Amino acid sequence: MRNSILLGVFSGLSLIGCSSAKKQETEKREKPNIVFIMSDDHAYQAISAYGCGLNNTPNIDRIAKEGVIFTKGFVTNSICAPSRAVMLTGKHSFVNGKVDNLMPFDWEQDNFAKQLQKSGYQTAMIGKIHLNGLPQGFDYSNVLPGQGQYYNPDFIENGVKKQYHGYCTGITTDIAMEWLENKRDKNKPFLMLYHQKAPHRTWMPEKKYFDLFKDKQFTPPANFFDKYENRPVAAKHEMGIYEHMDLAYDLKMLDEEGEIKTRLRKNAQWMYERMDSTQKAAWDAHYKPLIAEFKAKGLKGKELALWKYDRYMKDYLSTIQSVDDRVGELLDYLDENGLAENTIVVYTSDQGFYLGEHGWFDKRFMYEESFRTPILMRYPKEIKAGTEVDKLIQNLDFAPAFLDYAGITIPKDIQGESFRKIVNGESGEWRDAIYYTYYEFPGEHNVQRHHGIRTDRYKLIHFYYDSDTWELYDLEKDPTEMNNVYNNLAYADVQKDMHKKLIELRIKYDDSDENDKKHLQRFLDAKNLKH
Repeated sequence: MRNSILLGVFSGLSLIGCSSAKKQETEKREKPNIVFIMSDDHAYQAISAYGCGLNNTPNIDRIAKEGVIFTKGFVTNSICAPSRAVMLTGKHSFVNGKVDNLMPFDWEQDNFAKQLQKSGYQTAMIGKIHLNGLPQGFDYSNVLPGQGQYYNPDFIENGVKKQYHGYCTGITTDIAMEWLENKRDKNKPFLMLYHQKAPHRTWMPEKKYFDLFKDKQFTPPANFFDKYENRPVAAKHEMGIYEHMDLAYDLKMLDEEGEIKTRLRKNAQWMYERMDSTQKAAWDAHYKPLIAEFKAKGLKGKELALWKYDRYMKDYLSTIQSVDDRVGELLDYLDENGLAENTIVVYTSDQGFYLGEHGWFDKRFMYEESFRTPILMRYPKEIKAGTEVDKLIQNLDFAPAFLDYAGITIPKDIQGESFRKIVNGESGEWRDAIYYTYYEFPGEHNVQRHHGIRTDRYKLIHFYYDSDTWELYDLEKDPTEMNNVYNNLAYADVQKDMHKKLIELRIKYDDSDENDKKHLQRFLDAKNLKH
């Protein structure tokens, strides 16, 4: 490239113009394409590359085999919409303004897609984003309104709402493939955000996977019947599989007789009615025998808890199988069309999820299973196959990393850091602690407001608002976070050091108790307006 420029200098002004044009064309071709795949509530435990043994996801695993797997990927706020806002802006929730699912998101603020768009990228957002308003920074958008639906979902294409017939995971992929093949300018580098609804609640599987785990009985985690000793805030949760998982809405026990009466039965009926007659017939053929068997057993207590867990896992993991299939289709398309070498592919989730740990489903808490998220990445041009990164990476870091790979100067107000040099082995220097916040309380699942920090070994959590509770965990000795050692004198020095780090990170990211009070008042005002 430099030689061509020098030749232009010695060959006259006309050749300078020619060389400059060639240089620009080369730079355009060299900018990597970016495919950012995000699923919703996909626990790292449910990706076989992470070695938990629950299911098999060969296509998602392929991204790690041909690239890198991050073993310590985390979010900054474990709830859907705020996590996506952090991903787009590279800024903590208390900075970008989207602290919970209730607050509006300001699309006028900068995001990494806008930066790529200005730099000549063609950009698209397809699938679930769960942020109000028309997406900005995208030449094309076709997104699910709100949470979206598994069967016959509505989409909003460039601001126009319409319904598609079929299964959401496949439809989302078909839209993405259509954009790649026929709607983008193939002379430009591209960014495509390809975001699946699955496996978000209520875990409605695709027909072909109804019986995927028919012959398997899932064994719950060892702490499934957690008593929450020395963790009073956790004990007040409303996300227990046994206590709170709805038989009709979550577990599909929607009997025609109406004998199974549940709080969310009407919601379950509404989702069922979205199906056409053929879809209903297939659904009924699978679930009616399960409903009859369940009613005949008359389960109670521990047996009911174990049954609910097993039923939950079967549906949850079945929806993931469809996601994995479609990831495979996309990877094959990139390979077959000569795009793989120069395309960054990332697979992640908007946060982690509880698969029975502590007896829970859902997310929100800073405990490991919802705080931690899967991150797998492939870029053959630069990333060595089979790489493993154990640094503390957060969803805060996607925006600066993508800008870095694209050769764009990272704006100074972005709070995340590019992990590019960590991945390619150029540098080993990285942060030694990460910061977390959660705000949506009083609210669904009754998870108290809290913030905290995590290092490689320790985690400090502060629950506030209507309590003032501190928790400290030694993750090396207690990886399942059953033993709060905050008041253990043997950890006095660790406690002191973690408090110091917490203060330092709050200052670094410009967070404060005043921020907490401000966002609480905004949340309460919004709830009052809503009701």
